[in-house]
Amino acid sequence: MSIRRQQRGYPCGLTRREFVWEMGGGFTGVALASLLAGSGFFTRHAGAAVSSDPLASKPGHFPAKAKACIFLMMNGGPSQVDTFDYKPELRKHAGKALPPDKNYINSGGRRVGFLTPNWREFRAGGQSGLLISDYFPRVREHADKLAVIRSCHADSHAHGSALVQMNTGMPLIGRPSLGAWVAYGLGSENDSLPAHVVMLDKRGGPISGQPNWSSGFMPATYQGTLFRPTGSPVLDLEGPGHLDREAQRNQLDFLGELNAGHLRDRPGGSELAARIQAYELAYRMQAEAPEAVALDEESEQTKEAYGVGKVPTDEFGRNCLVARRLVERGVRFVQLYSGGGHLEETWDAHESIEKNHGRHGAEIDQPVAALLSDLEQRGLLDETLVVWGGEFGRMPFSEGKNAPGRNHNPYGFSMWMAGAGIKGGTAYGETDELGFEAAVDPVHVHDIHATILHLMGIDHELLTYFHQGRKESLTDVHGKVINGVLA
Repeated sequence: MSIRRQQRGYPCGLTRREFVWEMGGGFTGVALASLLAGSGFFTRHAGAAVSSDPLASKPGHFPAKAKACIFLMMNGGPSQVDTFDYKPELRKHAGKALPPDKNYINSGGRRVGFLTPNWREFRAGGQSGLLISDYFPRVREHADKLAVIRSCHADSHAHGSALVQMNTGMPLIGRPSLGAWVAYGLGSENDSLPAHVVMLDKRGGPISGQPNWSSGFMPATYQGTLFRPTGSPVLDLEGPGHLDREAQRNQLDFLGELNAGHLRDRPGGSELAARIQAYELAYRMQAEAPEAVALDEESEQTKEAYGVGKVPTDEFGRNCLVARRLVERGVRFVQLYSGGGHLEETWDAHESIEKNHGRHGAEIDQPVAALLSDLEQRGLLDETLVVWGGEFGRMPFSEGKNAPGRNHNPYGFSMWMAGAGIKGGTAYGETDELGFEAAVDPVHVHDIHATILHLMGIDHELLTYFHQGRKESLTDVHGKVINGVLA
């Protein structure tokens, strides 16, 4: 058409009307380009295109408060009314039956007993006077660092799906975990260590297993790397005895060439691309990871502060100390599990709150307090976000007559944050007078995730991954940043 128009005397192949129309469209494109540049669109996508390493460090959407996040996961669901949400009305109504209008709130069809007050005393901590129970006397010394969110709620009363939701945003298996989204969005600041590390309890992992740290529909590169809770955190860190580093490097280069050739003929093979990167990362980790997890480099004073080598704090103390060493070396997201397996081996206190929380609280109280102190003394707390919580809370009534345990409660529970960008000494939101459900400023799991990403410089609505014809996100277009806990 344009050739014929040129033959008819239109030098550009366009009529004057078409020329003006396309010029107007060009001005629109300039405006659009300016808007995209301002939002960081080109920076994010250029970085992804230029770098062949999916874990290369990337800029966030805006300046970040936190460079790293340590998520302390209390597997099993700690009781909010016995830890961070003091309810004096429970003592006033102790032994009374559950109010009829609350019958719907019991979960799982378990027995309903009587309203039961907190098992240990709450005391004020720090200048803020934040009330924290005697299960955590050491953590209470850091009350002025904590923002306790007392109005959390989730969508499932079953451990498996609730854990998956707390870790991936949805109570359904198959979605990327929070740590995977962080690794995808920001990459790693250390190319010799994983961006996303998970440390389980020696008693076992969460009941729903690997989906809690999976990369879901994203490339496997972003999934969590498991560090063992006892012994050497990572197996096979030493190279094969019959190969020196140079020979191993040559072998890896040859394997890389073969894999790259295979990949060229089959574009889009994310699993193979992830495996190539995994081989390279494993090689680099052999040089750096042993030093990163070597606690013998720490002073005896530091190890003693974490409770390393002592009962019952040794395991969680070691994991907290390793977590500090990892974020110190540029790892973006570290998740530690307290409690493993099922029932009383976790925070799942059906049998007895006092017995269960007394045991698990003693395991973590000193290590968590030491972690907060150590991060602060090293100047790392201002750039590290620490999150504490479980998959849900527990009911304010017993499970039966003379039964000292409590059932699951996803309708109202407590979590806390400390460190980078957090307003310490803060209590945000409220459950009702008996601690049943979120009543004031309710905070959904999506809001928790949106806030964590925000503090790490990521807009939860802009961080997306195209999957099966849809732009997916961690919060699935839900969630809002909890401004009330931000400094």
